[in-house]
Amino acid sequence: MFLARGVALSLSVMVLLYASLSLVVGWGWRMVERRFRRFSAQVTADFLFGLRIMPLVLSGLATLVFMVPSFLLLEPHSIDEPIGAIPLALSCCGVLLFVVGISKATVAQVRTTKVVADWSSEATRAATGASVPVFRTGKVVPALTAAGILKSKVLMSDGAAAVLTESEFRTAIAHEVAHGRRRDNLKKLLFRFCAFPGMAGLEKGWSEAAEMAADDAAVSNASEALDLASALIKLSRFEPVPQSAELTTALLHSSAATVSARVERLIAWDHIHTSTRRFSTWYALLPAFGMVVCAALTYNAALSQLHLVTEWLVR
Repeated sequence: MFLARGVALSLSVMVLLYASLSLVVGWGWRMVERRFRRFSAQVTADFLFGLRIMPLVLSGLATLVFMVPSFLLLEPHSIDEPIGAIPLALSCCGVLLFVVGISKATVAQVRTTKVVADWSSEATRAATGASVPVFRTGKVVPALTAAGILKSKVLMSDGAAAVLTESEFRTAIAHEVAHGRRRDNLKKLLFRFCAFPGMAGLEKGWSEAAEMAADDAAVSNASEALDLASALIKLSRFEPVPQSAELTTALLHSSAATVSARVERLIAWDHIHTSTRRFSTWYALLPAFGMVVCAALTYNAALSQLHLVTEWLVR
């Protein structure tokens, strides 16, 4: 009973924190995101990704660092206290969240594996000199797409190979390679695991920022930026692919408005490159260090207060 009560209370605290943080993030992410627009697209994408998974990470850490020690150190082992209705209901919600998250992630991975296997069934390796394997296929596939969670590969349609010049093709491939290097498909999988209503807008914002970050990583001068913009314009004329894979990152998977914004941004690459501010890691390290110091100084008191809260939950 002691162990069961501890598990129920730990899940209760975690689900309360997770739900509260998720509601705050889902409501206020746009206000915070505006402050990051003066930084690079990579910084914005990393920030939005961190913001999206923050509720799960913080609630998990708080449970392991505070809730579990509080229960083990301060809860009497000899008392045979029943599990109350509130922690029992909350713990069931916590289990349900895990089940839904694991189910969504599993279904997305299985569907993506099946679709990518179909796309790759008639593909041949292309000699491109890229750091990841590039396969050309005559099947109806997205013009260019990065597939793979940990080990990335790029799939290219015959139509894309026919319309792109050598320089356009090189920058487009570099864009997809950047997605693989940044593990964007793995991040999408984590989003499926962190299931919570109302996060679609944040995930879309991350996706748009991730595309621009991959654009920036693919070009190093104004000429390459124009090549990538030209590739986007040419490939945007293709018919959309009816069969899609959730955990892939296509060059043109976003909306027409986002593609237009990317093209305009690439055309103005010199101005964007010179006016974007760099983000210092001290902006993140200093607050994090301060939080760790405060937690260490108040750790014993926090355990005692948390134990009082859990006692109230049990009653």
